[in-house]
Order: sequence, then C-alpha cells, then structure tokens
Amino acid sequence: MVIGDLLLDQFIWGDVSRISPEAPVPVVWVKNEDFMPGGASNVASNLTKLGAEVMLVGIVGSDDRGEILKKQLIEKNIATDGIVTSEGRPTVQKTRIIAHNQQVVRIDRENTDHIAGVDLAKVVDYIKRNIRHVDGIIIEDYGKGLVTPALLKKIIPLAKRHGKLIAVDPKESNFSCYKGINVITPNHHEAAKAVGFSLESDEALEKAGEKLLRKLKSEVVLITLGERGMIIFEKGKSYHKIPTVAQEVFDVSGAGDTVIAVYTLSVISGASAPMAAHIANYAAGIVVGKVGIAVVEKGDLLKGLRREAGRRAR
Repeated sequence: MVIGDLLLDQFIWGDVSRISPEAPVPVVWVKNEDFMPGGASNVASNLTKLGAEVMLVGIVGSDDRGEILKKQLIEKNIATDGIVTSEGRPTVQKTRIIAHNQQVVRIDRENTDHIAGVDLAKVVDYIKRNIRHVDGIIIEDYGKGLVTPALLKKIIPLAKRHGKLIAVDPKESNFSCYKGINVITPNHHEAAKAVGFSLESDEALEKAGEKLLRKLKSEVVLITLGERGMIIFEKGKSYHKIPTVAQEVFDVSGAGDTVIAVYTLSVISGASAPMAAHIANYAAGIVVGKVGIAVVEKGDLLKGLRREAGRRAR
C-alpha cells in the first residue's frame, strides 16, 4: 500500500533557438508534451513495473487534471479505488518545460492545506479496510497536504498493530510524527534539517544517522547523498556507505521514489537491509540517466545487478 501525495507531472518538450525580445528569457518552440504520474503515484508505478500489486491511497481534485492522472494510473494497471476525489482542492500538477535535455522552468499548481474532515475520514477508512491485505506500507510525503500529523497518528499505530513494514520518504516538517516506523529514506538536505547540522563529512553523517535512529526509534535510516550514493544505518550495527553507480545524470526527478519503492519491495521479498539498499541504489542510478519522471524496468535492473556481481567476482 502506497499512501501519499499524488501529483500529475506534465512535460513540455521543445527547442530553444533565440531569446525573447520581450524579456531576457529563452523562447521554447514546443515539439511535444505528455503527462506522467508523479509523487506517490510514481512510487506505485515503480512497484508495478517490478511485479508488485499496489494499493494506491491519495487525493485528487474534481478536475480534468485528476481525471488525466487516474486514467494514467489505470493504463499502468494501478487500482484507483483508494483515491479520494475532493471537491475543495485542485489536483497537484507540476509542469516542466524542457529544451535540449535541460529543464528551463517548472510551473506548480497546488493547494498544500492539510486534508481534514470528510476527505481525511475517507482516506483513513480505506486504509483500515484494506491494511490486512498488504505486506507493507510506503508513506510518500511530498508536503502537499495529505501526509499530516493527524493522518500519521492514525495509520502508523494501525500498521504496527497489523505487523506491517512501514517505510517513509519524508518531509522534514513531519519528522517528529514518524516515530516507530521501520525505515526512513531522507535525502541529505532533509536529514540535515532534521538533525540541525550540516552533513558534509563522514563523521557528521554517522552522527546524523545515529541521532535519527534514536529519535525515530526506527530500525533503519537510509540517507540518499545524490552523486555520492547513499548511506544506511541499522540499529546496533555499523553503517554501510554505498557509492553511486550512475554513469550519467540527466534528471534526478523521481529518484527518491525509485529508492523507497525498490528498497521496500526488496525487503518484503527477503533481502537484508544492506542488500536492499544496494539494489535500490542501482535502480536509482538507472533512472537518473533518463530525462523526465522515469521508472526502473525489471530487465534493466536485473541486467545491471548481474553485471555488477560479475565485476565484484573478478
């Protein structure tokens, strides 16, 4: 079950050949545009591509953008019965204008007010009715209003009572509400804000990881470090630093979605935390080499892991 902020990502692709005479900005000649599920729905897309069955829980507006997003999800064989349609808020949309494989500008349409009332009740009710049917829960917090202290106070104890693995891709504003989860996957900026100091050195990273383990009473803290790879901390064990495997980085959009999806699915499938982190790191290395919100294909991931295993064996 993936619970989180649902985003519709729009990509407008084109070329730039001149600067506007009206202002010092590029003129983009549009050649193509498309939509992709983003946010928590991108986590669901990654999981589905790797063979998992996914229950997606979130909220959209009663608008054309919401209908486009649900249609996209249905085409990807992701069930939409856990998606609540709200009359009082718009569907979140990010529009990225890209020219020559470079992002020129991003336009956001959103309402980040916390969900409450009937909308919150519908989300909680769906989770209660379906939680016994899943192996684990991913909470994908993009700070768009769904993942709130009120929601977390209800679903984290519920998941623990049912013995479900709980993984969180966080926003720093809610760190105090994530206590008791199994794994959290902040990037280094989010982790630094949560602990209150810079993470430029290995010593600082180690201190931050231990602090987050204690603060959240979590089993695992996995901090993603961009081009430096990632570092994983387990309660009572030495940390593991995992170097990036990305050959070229074109777009980091959605890389965190891939990390938490692949890590969680790997653990549920029997991998140890360090092994799951290595697999997730490799998957992230694949998606950042693509432009746009990309998902990792099972064949590409297996091929890459086999190649990496062969190099290590030599």
